[in-house]
Parts: sequence; C-alpha cells; structure tokens
Amino acid sequence: MSSAVVFAYHDVGVRCLKALLARGVDVALVVTHDDDPREQIWFDSVRRTAEDYRIPVIAPDDPNTAEVLDRVREARPDFLFSFYYRSMLGAPLLAVPTRGAYNMHGSLLPKYRGRVPVNWAIIEGETETGATLHVMNEKPDNGAIVDQFAVPILPDDTAREVFDKVCVAAELVLWRCLPALLDGSARPVPQDLSLGRYHGGRRPEDGRIPAGIGARRLHDFVRALARPYPGAFADLAAGRLVLWRTLPDGVIAPAPASAELRLIDDELAVVCADGGKLRVLEATLAGAPLDAGSFRAAFGGAPIPLAR
Repeated sequence: MSSAVVFAYHDVGVRCLKALLARGVDVALVVTHDDDPREQIWFDSVRRTAEDYRIPVIAPDDPNTAEVLDRVREARPDFLFSFYYRSMLGAPLLAVPTRGAYNMHGSLLPKYRGRVPVNWAIIEGETETGATLHVMNEKPDNGAIVDQFAVPILPDDTAREVFDKVCVAAELVLWRCLPALLDGSARPVPQDLSLGRYHGGRRPEDGRIPAGIGARRLHDFVRALARPYPGAFADLAAGRLVLWRTLPDGVIAPAPASAELRLIDDELAVVCADGGKLRVLEATLAGAPLDAGSFRAAFGGAPIPLAR
C-alpha cells in the first residue's frame, strides 16, 4: 500500500482526500488551515474529514518549520499531495516523499497559474477551465502536468458555480490518474509556460467597477465576484452599490461616456461605455436591496454614473 501526506483545504481538499482513500492510499498525516473567523466559510472542512477517518491532522500557521518537517518525515510518505492548500511548500518538504510531490490546481495549466484561477478565468471571459494535477516544485504551478480535466464556463455562470465544477473536475482527474501514479507508469509532461501567465491574488478593493468598462466585460466582472465573494461595486453619494447579478440585454444609443445606472422600462439597468445594456437582477445599496422602486426613491429616476 502506498502512503501519503496531504496538505489540503476547501472543498477540493475534501474531495481529493476522499479520492485518495477510496483508491487505497494510506494517508498518514493531513496538514490543513484553521478557519479564519474573518472569512465567510462556505466550503467543507478538511479537518473534520480527516477526523472522521481517524487521520492525524495538524494546522500550523507556517508549514515550513522544523516541527512540521519532522512530522512529515516521521510519516515516511511515498507521496506528498497539495489540494488547495494556501501556503507554498519549501524545498525541504518537497524532498521528503520518495515518489514525488503533486499539486492540484484549479485551471487548465499553463493558463491561470497563481491565485484565484477560477475568478480570473471568468473575468477574462474564458469559456472553459478545469483542474490540473502537476508535479510540485518551488515555483508556483509550473511543474510537469500529470493529467487535467476541462469543464465549461457558461456565459452566465458565477464563480461559485464554476468552482463547483472545478471541484468535480479535480476529483475526476485525480481518480483517473492515481492508478498510474501508484504503479509508476505516469509520465508527466513539461508545461509550455509561454501559453499562459501568472495571476496574483485579489482583494475586495479590486472589485471596484472601472468607469469605461464595456457591457460584456462588466457582466463577466460581476459574475466572477458574486456571492460568496465580495462583489463588484461602485461608491455613490448614497453609499456603496454592489452588483450581484446581471444579464446582457441589448444595446442602447447613444452610449454614455462611462457606465451608469438607469431605470429603463421600469427596470434597473446598467448602460456601459460601449452602449451595451445589462439588466440588474440583484443589487444592494449601502447594504440594502436595490430595485426600481428604491432606486427612484433614492435618486429620483435620474441616471447615476458608476465612477465619481
């Protein structure tokens, strides 16, 4: 029986941990994160899953310490896996497993290396993404690819909906390639890094709506940041406007100089700098729901620019 140490968090961590166990891998240790009380926890718990299966579990603030390294060495793993673990693992940890270290990444590498790949793929208007199992090294997401599985991004999918698909893709690709990893027949293929680029993390402030954005780009921006993420927003005199759900709805002429919120046929809409119109299906203003009636009460029905 092959053994492994697993660094994992989030839904992908849970599903991939269960896939290893179902394939008969002896998971000797799970390393995870304690949930941050400042963060909205909408995903499953790796810690609880490990405890259910009576697997030793630790949650260090920093995985790259002598104490954690000693625990991993004591486990004497054949493999090390990282499944949506949020910290980079240093060379000493990666050198411990006798048969290699592997990471599951939520994109079709080499595209969207780095942080929050699902959100970035939607912002950039991609029509598919997926999950990739690759060899780990000290550079993020650039090791040779073991296997990957693609899923579609439909035109109105939110980031949560796409992430759910990527979670399934991660489980499927791990299930598919594990037999070859375990019997030694897997042949990872080096990435052509010129076919993609690295993307950094995103902060809530990065959700500010650009003034000159076109309608399709704004729709992608909104759905990439919809709940449980912080939302696409504009700061108005009456408070923070957050757009949660939109749908493209034709073209309006003449186009405004920059995106603006309007009432059109007694419906809330955004008209963008390219003339494209978005129906606003859900929005909040200063934390309260915003619809046609409350917009009229707050602004008297006049168009409101989204950039001040």
